Order: sequence, then structure tokens, then C-alpha cells
Amino acid sequence: MDVILSLPIVSYFAAPMLTSWSTSLNLLFFYMTWTTLVFSHSPLKIELVGTLAVRLVFWLLPSLFFLAFDTLVPSLAEPIKLYGSASVPRRNASSLVRQALLAIVNLALFTALQAAISIAATSLLNRPLFKTSTTLPLPWQIVKHIATLFTAREVLTYYLHRHVLHSRGPVASLHARYAHSCKAAAPYALMLYADHPLPLMLSRLLPIYLPSLVIRPHLLTYFLFTLLTTIEETLSMSGYSIVPGIIMGGIARRTAAHYASGARGNYGAWGLLDWIHGTSVGKDVIEDIRDEAEKHQVKERGRKAVDDTGSLVQDGIDGLKKSRKGRKKRSDGY
Repeated sequence: MDVILSLPIVSYFAAPMLTSWSTSLNLLFFYMTWTTLVFSHSPLKIELVGTLAVRLVFWLLPSLFFLAFDTLVPSLAEPIKLYGSASVPRRNASSLVRQALLAIVNLALFTALQAAISIAATSLLNRPLFKTSTTLPLPWQIVKHIATLFTAREVLTYYLHRHVLHSRGPVASLHARYAHSCKAAAPYALMLYADHPLPLMLSRLLPIYLPSLVIRPHLLTYFLFTLLTTIEETLSMSGYSIVPGIIMGGIARRTAAHYASGARGNYGAWGLLDWIHGTSVGKDVIEDIRDEAEKHQVKERGRKAVDDTGSLVQDGIDGLKKSRKGRKKRSDGY
């Protein structure tokens, strides 16, 4: 528990809500917390507890809340679920408890497997798998690594999902029996880890962990990547039609279509490779972005921003011209 409470990512987001510190003091507090954590705990312990805490806070707790909302007040849940009442979880207590226990056991297996890989890699490399120094990664380095990790994850997710999890073979049979055993409708967030461990490792752990093993970013960058992917996966599996954002709304709809269609397409995480390979079910990623942009009036807002910027620039030019004319008249008067 002390490791979880001392995680910089927790203290960094909690500090603005609990205090009125400035950004500089928050960054200083963040750095001091991270430095204390590095000196007081082993890199392996920080890695495992940190990733587990992220998944507990940003997947397990929200998914249990969503499940309680869907089953206790289905009349409120149905209007905001993709495919309506068909996507509301069945009110079968024993089935839902078994599913929750399976998901929690899989999360524990995730952590154990990650621990085994990290220990083995640390022994071979004679140093921690991820960079766990007190020196914080530079912003450009974080952006570059995050972009690379998301790209690699999209490629691995698509091809493993399409050619391993939904082909002919024992792994595909296990995935169909566990992950696609429910009725053809949108999923709910608890189903994110409610799969047989083998296909789940291939679909959820490998696309995230393998690129990280190759790039070996700073541990804080890995935490951020894990945080972003966990939030994305939780929202995309929620089955809600009110998921916010131009990108996330489309991802949630494509994930729902994947389950509702019996896995006929939408194998990627973001839908880019589905669009390229022609395996999109329903609207593809380009259509989703276009529709969401029109819904949020991105064109109008962008045009207004450009017009406002142009007006400001023109006012500045006019002001300079008037200032120069005034100086010239005064000089002529002398």
C-alpha cells in the first residue's frame, strides 16, 4: 500500500485537487516523490505495483461501477448503450460473479507473468528492464516513445486478433468460447479481462508489453502508456454510446460492432489497419472521424479561430501603420 500511495502518478494528479500549489511546485513535488520512491523501493517492485495500481484504478473499479449501473438501473442504462437493451448485462448473479473472478484471476496472472519476464530480463541484462533513474524523461522523448508504442500496439493487436484469435485453431476456439460466449451485442467493461488466459495474453498483454521490452523506455513513460491504454480499453469495452471524444467515440462503436457482428471485422485497436485491409464493420475510422468532426463543428470552430487570428493580425498591422503615421507627422512638424 505504501508503494501505491507514493506513486508519483497518484500524487501528481491528486495534488492539484488537494492544494492550490502552482505548476512549478507540483512538478517539484512530483520529482521529490519519484526520487524518494526510486531510492526506497526496487525497480521491479515499482514496475509491478505501479502497473497493477493503474489497472485496478482505471479498469477494475470503473468496470464494477458500470456493471452495477447497468444491472441495477437498466431503464437508465438502455438508452445510452449501443444496441439498446440487448447490450445490458444479464442479471444473473452467479454468472457475473464467475466472470468477475475470472477477470481478477487473469489480472493476477498478468502481473505474475510480467514479474517473471522482468526478473529474467534483469538477470540477463544485469540492469532493470525499464530505466528507473531519478532523471525524468524529456517531453519530446516521452512523445516519441508513446507514439512508437501505440503504433506497434496497433500492428500487433490487428494481426494477432485477426490471424490468431479469429482463425482456425485451439487459441481461436478458446477465445470464442470465453470472450464471445455472450449474445451478439455490445460488450461491457468487465469483459476486458474475462477471457481464457492464453488468448487474453495474446490480445491484451503482448501488444502492450512486447514493444515496451524492445524500446525499454523510462518507467514513467511506460506507466503513462499503460495508463492511456487502460483508459482507452475500458471506455471502448464499456458499450456506451456517450463515450466522449472524436476518436474514443469511434473506437467504442467499432468495438461494439466487433462483438455484435460475431467478430467479422474491426480487429485493430484504433481501426487504422481495418480501414487499410478492408475489414471494417460498420463505419470505418475515417467515416467516424468525419462524422464526429461535423458533430462537434470542428470545421466551423477552426474557421472561426483562423478568422479571429487573422483579425488580430490585421488589427496589429493597422495599429503599427497608425503609429508610424503619427510619428512621421510629429517629425514633420518639428
